[in-house]
Amino acid sequence: MSKELGLILPMLEDHSTETRGCTLFHTGTINGNKVALMECGIGKVNAAVGATTLIDAYAPDLVISTGVSAGASEDVAVMDTVIATELVHHDFWCIGEEWGQVPGCPLRFKAETFDDLLSGEGVKRGLIATGELFISSKEEVDRIREHFPDVKAIDMESAAIAQVCGMRGVDFFCMRVISDSPWTSHDNSRQYENFWDEAPARSFGLVKKLLQSI
Repeated sequence: MSKELGLILPMLEDHSTETRGCTLFHTGTINGNKVALMECGIGKVNAAVGATTLIDAYAPDLVISTGVSAGASEDVAVMDTVIATELVHHDFWCIGEEWGQVPGCPLRFKAETFDDLLSGEGVKRGLIATGELFISSKEEVDRIREHFPDVKAIDMESAAIAQVCGMRGVDFFCMRVISDSPWTSHDNSRQYENFWDEAPARSFGLVKKLLQSI
């Protein structure tokens, strides 16, 4: 999100910008590492285009993705952070393949988890499922859980980025702050009015720790 980007930009030393295609990149260094920042937009296509442009332009060793998602597990609540251990497309099916598996790709894409660096209250790890649908009801979550009962969070970008990184041989790290939990009883009663102010700060704390540690 733009608010997340705004929090990270002050960390950049030797900050400069450049446009590649239709994407604005902010480049510089953090803790001696060269860093390129971008806001990819919503949905799989935006995510895949952004990830491909990023990799082609800067050849990164690691791609980091942050954002928000719906919770899909009993132990995940609003404002928790889910770090992906695996990622899957929940809305993809091709005859002859398992549900969610893109031909030529693994069913589940692996991700870096940095267990030794990132932990604390409200930090969970598990499967993130991605699809071109904003999830807003228990029935929608139930349909996804039929195929992926261990899913922790559901979003609209992460698996697409993971697939691009897998195809290009680039390590991937993904985390999502939970905006709502439509599958569980606490649902939107725990939705904070100021979520869109607090969520970027929550994700920024973990991203900052990661960037300052690697």
